[in-house]
Amino acid sequence: MTLAGFVAKNAFRNKLRSILTVLSITFSLLLLTFMMTIWRGFYLDKGSAESAQRLITRHRVSLTFSLPSSYRQKIRSVPGVVSVAPMNWFGGQYKDDKGENFFAQFGTDPTEILKVYKDFKIPDDQLAAWQHDRAGAIANRTLATKYGWKIGDRIVLKGTIYPVNLELTLRGIFDPPEPANTLYFNSIYVEEAVGWAKDKAGTFAILADSPESVSRVATTVDDMFHNSPQQTKTESEKAFQLGFVAMLGNVKAFILSIGMAVVFTILLVSANTMAMSIRERTREVAVLKTLGFTRGSILSLFIGEAVTLALVGGILGTLMAAGLAAVVSKGGGMMAALRMTPGTMVTALGVAALVGFISAVVPAYHASKIGIVDGLRHIG
Repeated sequence: MTLAGFVAKNAFRNKLRSILTVLSITFSLLLLTFMMTIWRGFYLDKGSAESAQRLITRHRVSLTFSLPSSYRQKIRSVPGVVSVAPMNWFGGQYKDDKGENFFAQFGTDPTEILKVYKDFKIPDDQLAAWQHDRAGAIANRTLATKYGWKIGDRIVLKGTIYPVNLELTLRGIFDPPEPANTLYFNSIYVEEAVGWAKDKAGTFAILADSPESVSRVATTVDDMFHNSPQQTKTESEKAFQLGFVAMLGNVKAFILSIGMAVVFTILLVSANTMAMSIRERTREVAVLKTLGFTRGSILSLFIGEAVTLALVGGILGTLMAAGLAAVVSKGGGMMAALRMTPGTMVTALGVAALVGFISAVVPAYHASKIGIVDGLRHIG
């Protein structure tokens, strides 16, 4: 039998204890890997190439304040700006007020919104049908599939912010680069029904000519309206999205603290298991030495057992975290960016292996130093 086979066999010699240890590591790595995935999705993932060229302009004070529609033409005149589309949050109810029936609803300009979001794919005939129907709407495929919507279906949204109910006809289904739950309709529908909504926009979505122009465009737009009654705040699409994350508090510190707690927990569990296992096998160590095992091979044996248990739990945990991330990403929004990458999995397994090594190295080192006579005399 090879040393690797011997390690694998001994790692699960006490099946109950080994299984409980693996399960503890599994759920710890599930949490750690999921936190790492959230960190990557929020702070490291840059999104599609097109999203790196997009900006969002909003009221400097708060999203609850609107901007004049006239700002759109002024923004369009800024060097580096390719397209500008208004975005008005409707926030209506579909069917009922249950959270499961909530999805994003935006009033916009059908002639330009997909010039800003060029990575949204929709058949030309469906886009043309929407542009020629003021009561038309388009929805992303995930949302349409969820409710079984088909082209031509009637969708009724009960107004909660605006005192009007929208009776929309689905004219198109688009495919965004990331999963989402979003419906777009012609903003003129609301403006014609609600007097105070006319000539106002919640935000403006802007497409710059290149990622390098984004910072300059943002500065120019805000400087343009610096002395206006409604000052603006313009930022990249990614920064705008992270603004919502910041409302939850210091998410970075939260994720970091959870990660450290998880690693410490894995270390305690693995160290306790290996200490018990090695202490019970003192006489066995002496027998191995009489058979010719060196201190190095005994040290490798015990460390290998700890790393094996940690990696088995790590593999199970990362696979479960990948499944959890896939389920959560279907909800759209910021969570749509959640993707379990090979790099994240390798890092998580590396952490598991390192913790397994650290937890076993001290007791394994002491065990390897035990003399044959002392080991054979040991009772315990």
